[in-house]
Amino acid sequence: MTDQLTGKGCSGQWQVYFRKYVLLFLGSVIAAAGLEFFLVPNHIIDGGVVGIAIMLSAVTGYSFGLFLIVVNLPFLYLGYRLVGWRFTVATTFAIGGLAFWTAYFGPIPAVTDDLFLAAIFGGIIDGIGVGMIIRSGGSLDGTEIVAIILDKRSSFSVGEVVMFFNLFILGSAGFVFGWDRAMYSLVAYFVIAKMIDVVLKGLDESYAVMTVTTRHDEVAAALTEMGRGVTLLHGEGGYTGEQRKILYCVVTRLELDKVKNIVQTVDEQAFMTINPVHDIIGGRFNR
Repeated sequence: MTDQLTGKGCSGQWQVYFRKYVLLFLGSVIAAAGLEFFLVPNHIIDGGVVGIAIMLSAVTGYSFGLFLIVVNLPFLYLGYRLVGWRFTVATTFAIGGLAFWTAYFGPIPAVTDDLFLAAIFGGIIDGIGVGMIIRSGGSLDGTEIVAIILDKRSSFSVGEVVMFFNLFILGSAGFVFGWDRAMYSLVAYFVIAKMIDVVLKGLDESYAVMTVTTRHDEVAAALTEMGRGVTLLHGEGGYTGEQRKILYCVVTRLELDKVKNIVQTVDEQAFMTINPVHDIIGGRFNR
């Protein structure tokens, strides 16, 4: 049977869903390992709802997983209303997985008592897990949903609202665990954020290069010799009204300097714009 709208077979759709939930499962396991093996035993927290749950668990003695689920419930409802049921199901699965695996690993001695090492390696492991969850269409933190709402109703951007929430949460850790733990939590937070970017964007960054040149045939031939596909777009000068062809291609970070040299060698007057690319699907591009 084939989906009439997408043209994809049911078996292909099930493969996509299976891969998605496998990644959500693995992400929750990895994130739980980073928390339980490094961060939580050393009283170092993450930002967002996870950080709130860690502090509530330390103050009350109840399990981290319980607070993670309870605090996220209103955010799950908002996510269902604003984003959709697929996001809500994936997020619920990830939150439930993290709650289960943190309880499974249980209170254990930290892998290291060095707070700096715990913040760095706990942040790396936790960030990888969270990045896998986000890349699979889920989330562990409902503060982004509130940030989206406030972005529409105030002059603050989503990033600014999230930063405010996290600074407040990380600052609160100073009253619960001490100010040295709050500072190490800030280190862990930045490491986690960086690792999430690495998982989402990849280590081998790619770039989209657009080139405006009068010698487009020569530049296109040189780029094609590199093994990169080139697309010609038709453009027109806004001031002169002159018809131009714009070259568009995607290259790796290591090839970027070579592309610049090729274009500047062929046409010193060429105009280039370079933008990072996060995902590439189809085409002749091969990482």
